[in-house]
Amino acid sequence: MLETEARWPDEAAAQATAERLAAALLPSPDALIELHGPLGAGKTTFTRLLLRALGVQGRIKSPSYAVMESYELPGGAGTASHFDFYRFGDPREWEDAGFRDVFAAPGLKLCEWPEKAAGQLPPADLQLFIDLLPDDSRRVRAVGKARLVEALK
Repeated sequence: MLETEARWPDEAAAQATAERLAAALLPSPDALIELHGPLGAGKTTFTRLLLRALGVQGRIKSPSYAVMESYELPGGAGTASHFDFYRFGDPREWEDAGFRDVFAAPGLKLCEWPEKAAGQLPPADLQLFIDLLPDDSRRVRAVGKARLVEALK
């Protein structure tokens, strides 16, 4: 596991990070990425930027109410599934929702509020800890597999 820290002064910096991460994930994204941070930190925004960088077209919805939104990646690159576990009151809801099969299959899994599914998720390939700073910039700590963390530098 490798660790690095970055700062996103604005959305353009987050977009540049998303583009570098997308390049490291292609041609067939198959990873579990956890996004940690308080409400308003930018977890959903970064997920949208990453999905766009991977070529997803059309509306990218927040899965706050649906819990999961899936997207076909262009060029036969597979599927990306975006999860938001914020509304989970008990980690067993993950099992009840039938996510075991989704996580067992290849593809990119992007998880907001992974701590709400504690003990249910497989080990993450990359964890992003996003902190909102007083000047509206973001401090991001990345922990994970070397090839993914290196892409964030």
